[in-house]
Amino acid sequence: MAIRSTPLLGILAVAGVAGGGGALAAGDDGAPVGSFSGFYGADEFVTIATGSRKPVQRAPAVATVITAEDIADSGATDLDEVLEGVPGLHVARYFTQYNPIYSIRGIYSSTNPDVLVLVNGIPITNLFHGDRNFVWGGMPVKAISRIEVIRGPGSALYGADAFSGVINIVTKGRGEIDGAHAGARVGSFGRRDGWWMYGGELGGWDLSVVAEAGVTDGPKVRVESDNQSGLDALFGALVPGYAPASLAPGNTDLGRKNLDLRFESVRGNWTLRAGFQGRYDVESGVGANGALDPVGEYRSERFNADATFHDADWSKHWDVTLQVSVFHTEQAPETPWRLLPPGVDFSAAGGGYFADGVIGGPGVKERHLRLDGSAFYDGFARHQVRLGAGWHYGAVYETTDLRNFLTAADGTLLALPGLTDVSDNPALEFLPEANRRAAYLFAQDEWAFAEDWELTAGLRYDRYSDFGDTLNPRLALVWQTAFDLTTKLLYGRAFRAPAFAELYNRNNPVVLGNPDLRPQTIDTAEVAWTYHPLQDWQASLGIYRYRARDLIELAPYSPVSGVQMYQNVGKQTGYGVELDGEWRVRRDLTLRGNLSLLRSRNELSGSDSGNVPQRQLYLRADWAFAPGWNLDSQLNWVAARERESGDTRPAIDDYTTVDLTLRRSGGRGEWDMAFSVRNLFDADAREPEPSGAVLNDLPLAGRSAYLELQYNFE
Repeated sequence: MAIRSTPLLGILAVAGVAGGGGALAAGDDGAPVGSFSGFYGADEFVTIATGSRKPVQRAPAVATVITAEDIADSGATDLDEVLEGVPGLHVARYFTQYNPIYSIRGIYSSTNPDVLVLVNGIPITNLFHGDRNFVWGGMPVKAISRIEVIRGPGSALYGADAFSGVINIVTKGRGEIDGAHAGARVGSFGRRDGWWMYGGELGGWDLSVVAEAGVTDGPKVRVESDNQSGLDALFGALVPGYAPASLAPGNTDLGRKNLDLRFESVRGNWTLRAGFQGRYDVESGVGANGALDPVGEYRSERFNADATFHDADWSKHWDVTLQVSVFHTEQAPETPWRLLPPGVDFSAAGGGYFADGVIGGPGVKERHLRLDGSAFYDGFARHQVRLGAGWHYGAVYETTDLRNFLTAADGTLLALPGLTDVSDNPALEFLPEANRRAAYLFAQDEWAFAEDWELTAGLRYDRYSDFGDTLNPRLALVWQTAFDLTTKLLYGRAFRAPAFAELYNRNNPVVLGNPDLRPQTIDTAEVAWTYHPLQDWQASLGIYRYRARDLIELAPYSPVSGVQMYQNVGKQTGYGVELDGEWRVRRDLTLRGNLSLLRSRNELSGSDSGNVPQRQLYLRADWAFAPGWNLDSQLNWVAARERESGDTRPAIDDYTTVDLTLRRSGGRGEWDMAFSVRNLFDADAREPEPSGAVLNDLPLAGRSAYLELQYNFE
């Protein structure tokens, strides 16, 4: 991907986070007066979510921008494949459905609520776990115009959950699609995908529509032992003649069906958008409880819509954006999860015998409403002021729970007569219905106080109905040190709101919610340089350090029963270096790469925080060897992952994967073609499984390939 790790003003959400695109006092090229931007070409400007244009060397944050062309040339077909090339970001996996964990700068958690993901500037965070849904099922890329990633705190702009970073996915408009296109893809693991895209004009409205559908059996990678393997070993040592129940060794189950729809309509100052993501027959990975489950399947549906009014000339000096948006999400079992396999027997511990296995099927429905407004004011000399306010209402309005078990006070599983709906039983339900209301105010000033110097200062106040208020500042000093060198000093604070599962989980003697939780916080300071001496090459270097406090973790609540409760007990510090560059060797050959080094420390244990790569190397070469043809190769090295404190298993092995993609791009009335091989050398790549349920960690897919064809209608 022409991944450029560049200083960026930030991902300006069209929601009330930042409003529209005003400009500082500028020359004809849109650059601030007194800058050295005349030495640079158009590639040195980035277009952020509002469509405004900012010279990267003047922007007060460090970010990565990935375009649709970058994605296509790389052969990536899912968001996760794209993000793995971002400096300081690694895509790990959780055993349930192999859900992605976007670990940024050493911040790692199983449900990943500490990374804020936006679509067109609007959060797609759910309240249940604070993530993107526990039935995620991936995100295809045909509808994506660009992806913008902020590494580090972003709460001064984006509020809650912009803790370790922000990922903004911008979808394609009419101009980028321009006409009708239809395509199909076939590949390994029974993969079959199809899509249709249209960009045109109807009744004075610019329209874009993208429909994507796909089905896959998923990779069948070998799992040598699972959670039940450990239980079998325990009971086998205690009970003579005990019959093991584990299905391991066995294979993962990662099949699913996807349906994605995107719509955008623009006229004058108005933009209307809608999106739908359906995930069906989503298999359980290594199982929802870390025990192989070949029968459990879930579905999820996510719907979003927004209406945005943006007027860059609202009145003299004012650029105004107003927006209303809705987001609905639900996830429910099609076939309830088999948490433990058939024949599991807890009678030796005073529990029950489960001929059909331990079965559970929780479901959650949520609705969200957001009202946002923001404005730029440039009436002060050398200042551009941004003001904004907004309100958010979110509710878990329905929970369902199917199960064939009860849990005794000591954690022992007791058998029910059969699969039972306990949804309306307050004594048994896993999560009550609840809602959250939040309001915010923010202000930010960009002050060009001297030639080649700019200071950005911002402050955001958030008020929550369930845990109170929080205040998050940011400061950024940008110095155009020389015509080819920019220096940046950055500071920011961010917070992560407690998820509803952490606040309200109940009727579970193993894990309890804690309604007294506070948001966790992080403070980060960094210095970064961008060096661009020639048109054909550039390099960036960043050094950062952070301190995270009040991290929400499970801690002992009752030492007698072994019950744990979510508490604000975690502390973590980290520091690291990120280096990336790009060299256009000649007109038809471009080399890119990045290297990330980090150390993160759990202050409670005094050891490495665990699970994250302390060293990452990403290399990429693009060779446009003939008109319309491109050959892309990528290498990804993931190394130096340590275990968490107390985990005595052998070290996690390093791995290196190589991908190769051949692509032909045609014009109207012509065909596009791509052939890609992923993990070309069939490396044994594994992601850590911290709980120990999967003893030998989570194996990733081996070598795979696909062939893709798309016709571009005249």
